Amino acid sequence: MHDYDWGPQDLTTANTGRQSGRVRQDVPAVPARRGLVLEDGASGFVGELMRVERTAGMIVMVLEGRGGRTRSFPLGHGFLLEGRPVEITAPGAAGTNSAAAPAAPARTASGSVRGATTRARVARASRIWVEGKHDAELVEKVWGDDLREEGIVVEPLGGIDDLVGAIRDFEPGPQRRLGVLVDHLVPGSKESRIAQDALRVPGAASNVLVVGHPYVDVWQVIKPAVLGIDAWPVIARGQDWKTGILAGLGWPHAGPIDVARGWQRLLASVHTYTDLEPAMLGRVEEVIDFLTVSG
Repeated sequence: MHDYDWGPQDLTTANTGRQSGRVRQDVPAVPARRGLVLEDGASGFVGELMRVERTAGMIVMVLEGRGGRTRSFPLGHGFLLEGRPVEITAPGAAGTNSAAAPAAPARTASGSVRGATTRARVARASRIWVEGKHDAELVEKVWGDDLREEGIVVEPLGGIDDLVGAIRDFEPGPQRRLGVLVDHLVPGSKESRIAQDALRVPGAASNVLVVGHPYVDVWQVIKPAVLGIDAWPVIARGQDWKTGILAGLGWPHAGPIDVARGWQRLLASVHTYTDLEPAMLGRVEEVIDFLTVSG
């Protein structure tokens, strides 16, 4: 995703710090710490650093990747941090060139640089509306830090069948804007017709933005690979969609409690924006920009 000069062969060369004792002097040193998201240049494995431990006389770090898979790696060269090669050193230890290595910026789950303060801004009058509780929880998990910094509140609607009436009651205006995230917003769908009608409400034309992803449900914006599968199960027409998905995954699906537990299991698999489909990422960022562009 990054257009840097370092390719796979360069990373292998950088990795020789672990394999032959040669060290690249132009690679910054970064102390190992929980939460770093690293890529191993040799295998391509990407994971979050969970802990550092001593085993067989050496210090290793444990990375957790998609689907909860973990792998251990010795500290040293051969890793990417935010697309750039780094040397991972022991916690609190100085690397070979740590004086020249700026601290990696702290990132939120959405990939934004974390602000200097974590204090939430006073909520704006503007709002983000989503269809349901699951949508709200997913947006909160990935973009929650950004939204608190901007003072934006996310509210679930419980469906969009009465979106026109809800917008009319909200009375949108230049200082009271709305961003609405809709499931299955594709040409000719019920959702697209509701969105068109909603934008005809007085005051909505320039103060309401309705966007959406093409998936039947927000569950599907989670990349299948995160769950260790190639694709989401295909659900037959007329079958309850969430129940069918759980059955297709081989998970309990007898009733609402199983659906709730299944969603919590899905949500727990999401750690950062990279676990979601681009169709969702772009729409959320578009809504945030729409609500904050006027300051």
